[in-house]
Amino acid sequence: MATFSKEQGITVIGICSAFDIIIVCGIDMGCYLSLGKLESTPAPSNGTSTTNGTRSNKVSQSWLWKTISNKFLQGKSRYSQWQISLIKRHLLLVVAATFLLAVRWRVMGSAPPTFQVHDNPHSFVEGGFFRALNYNYLYAINAWILVCPQWLCFDWSMGCVPTIESLTDVRLVCLAALWTVLSLLAWTCLYAENTRLKRSLSLAMALIIIPFLPATNILFRVGFVVAERVLYLPSAGFCLVVVLGVQQLSLKKGFSKVIGFGFLLLLLVFSSRSVQRSNEWRRGMWLFKSGENVCPLNAKVHYNIAKLSSDSGNTTFAIEQYELAIKLNPVYDQAMNNLANIYKDQNKVEEAEILLDKAVQISPDFAAAWMNRGIVKGALKKYSEAEHSYKQGIRCRRNYPDCYYNLGNLYLDMNRSQDALDAWRNATVLKPTHWNSWNNAIILMDNLKMYDQAENLALTALKIMPDNPSLIFSLANVYGKQEKYAESEKMFLAAIKRDPSNPNIHLNLGVLYHRWGKYNQAEASYQRSLLISPNNAIALENMNLLKAKMKSSS
Repeated sequence: MATFSKEQGITVIGICSAFDIIIVCGIDMGCYLSLGKLESTPAPSNGTSTTNGTRSNKVSQSWLWKTISNKFLQGKSRYSQWQISLIKRHLLLVVAATFLLAVRWRVMGSAPPTFQVHDNPHSFVEGGFFRALNYNYLYAINAWILVCPQWLCFDWSMGCVPTIESLTDVRLVCLAALWTVLSLLAWTCLYAENTRLKRSLSLAMALIIIPFLPATNILFRVGFVVAERVLYLPSAGFCLVVVLGVQQLSLKKGFSKVIGFGFLLLLLVFSSRSVQRSNEWRRGMWLFKSGENVCPLNAKVHYNIAKLSSDSGNTTFAIEQYELAIKLNPVYDQAMNNLANIYKDQNKVEEAEILLDKAVQISPDFAAAWMNRGIVKGALKKYSEAEHSYKQGIRCRRNYPDCYYNLGNLYLDMNRSQDALDAWRNATVLKPTHWNSWNNAIILMDNLKMYDQAENLALTALKIMPDNPSLIFSLANVYGKQEKYAESEKMFLAAIKRDPSNPNIHLNLGVLYHRWGKYNQAEASYQRSLLISPNNAIALENMNLLKAKMKSSS
């Protein structure tokens, strides 16, 4: 299941292999690299050893070379039972890994994902040498996050980590430090005298390295710079390395109490940091602000702050953050689209037009930007460009009911009634619950005096959304135009039940009673409408007409 969610899941098989080799079979890789062999059968998995933690095995020629020569040169096999079992288990792991990778490849559409430069700029650095330097610098950052998890960010893309493009870059020191530490750990894994330490440290390094392999950009390009989620499994190996280090330091005289106190202090500090980070993830703005402190050059951080600020009504701050995001990333099409929407809502349609023109130029397949461009062009009475924008949006995203809906509104402004009805019909086919399209079509048919068609369309829509007050209100108006007063009254009352604070429903019910001759009920409906909206000019005018008629009739 982990493999189908994230590629790192497949590395569990590699960890099983390492555990089998290092712990279960107790194979000493240092001996094999020294062309040595453990003649006696490795100890069972309970780890029985001699008093000094070293296994009393005699080293001779390479086991690998000897078994190959026995099998192929002498024509006979001299594998021991544990070796045969080891091979069988690994064959099973290979088969399982192959099957899972094949299924995963099929789920991905038999093609690797494609990424843009802003997703992982280090993988687009020109020249293999500098690209390798950048990859190694990212490894160093990941290692530092394990050592000191203070520098954490929810997103590391878009300039958060500048690329290394010169050999004089001071950050190259981090690479030297990383590989020095790794080399010392590798030497200890292979040649330390304490066998138990070697095996424990080897397993710890396997837990660190194997799950991290998919994120190295070596096997394939990944779509992130640094992803803290890929460190979850490696952190287990890192904790084991720390414990082993503390254990070795505690063996020295006079250091045990100091090391114990320091280790306890470290646990308290890291626990506090975990609580702090968990609280930051509880609220979006806290998370984004913490990201801004770590990566002030990350345009996506400012984009998220702007989006959240806009949703909360703080449009002034949202505009500042969107503008900063675009300044940091001049081709940030999504930020341009969102900023244009704010300008559009503020009736700054010229500024919105400029941004949306840039957005679709940067990303010609950005469907939402095409649709918003159509809305802005329509507001500027540039109907031909608006129609082109809507059609481009539909080409980019076939299943786009909102775009069909806005295209229908454009056709309505252009007095192309049939085209408007066709566009709204397409929207309802793609999304049967798109009530705005149903409602606009009903109102247009009503205005065109296509009462029967409007009634049938409204009844069809109400079968899908029986409790939608706008649809019920529109059907009530259609009944009223047809002088079906009883049916109209029933629909108006049903609409009021679902939306009692809508002044227009009370107003139109008053108009119905007015025409029906039920003046007292009409007056009550007008009064309710004016109670909700005291400055409603139509309600005031109708009320005055009603009072004059009631006065003349009396």
